[in-house]
Amino acid sequence: MTFAAKVIQFNRALLRPTGLPGGVKTMNPFENKEVQNIVELFYSKYYNDDNPRTLILGINLGRLGGGITGIPFTDPERLETDCNIPNNFVKRSEISSIFIHEMMYAFGGLSKFYNQYYFNSICPLGFTLDGKNLNYYDISDLQKALIPYIEANINAQIAMGVNREICYCLGEGKNFKFFQKFNDEHQFFSRVISLPHPRFIMQYKLKMKEEFISTYLQLLQTEK
Repeated sequence: MTFAAKVIQFNRALLRPTGLPGGVKTMNPFENKEVQNIVELFYSKYYNDDNPRTLILGINLGRLGGGITGIPFTDPERLETDCNIPNNFVKRSEISSIFIHEMMYAFGGLSKFYNQYYFNSICPLGFTLDGKNLNYYDISDLQKALIPYIEANINAQIAMGVNREICYCLGEGKNFKFFQKFNDEHQFFSRVISLPHPRFIMQYKLKMKEEFISTYLQLLQTEK
């Protein structure tokens, strides 16, 4: 089975977690037929081989990016212009997607990047509260309720054949702190390296964007 087939199978098997705090809603774009088709096109284009990939974990799907397309850090605009995959989604841009795609071009292009790396998230689905994005760690009861779900889905992706020597975690604050401790407890990966979160960069450090891209490229060479 190709890496693409494994990812497609993983996404289609995702179920909404249960026992969440009141008011928290789950985003599962993979229940949408168009998303299923787009995801199949995307992964078949970039992952149609049996090469192992190194996992880069974000927080959870965002409302304007992967929460629409089903592809982490790829909004509808970049899906069409950068990946050359036409789609019927409203062509919105999402700032994390903008940074990640600029970084991938600096790396040598999407095909080269995806040949080595695979994006997902600590929690592969997304959450909203009162119509706004919600991170899994924003509410302590939500994080606690998601622990078995997160563990099961990390193990499912390890079973796909990702590199277990190193894993990258987007974010140097709460996301990294949680996953570093979680990894110490479960020994998923030998090492976890944090990368500055693209949303933080684009919101607060935009003038230093090129420096942060260089930081990414340098840290991604750690495994070489």
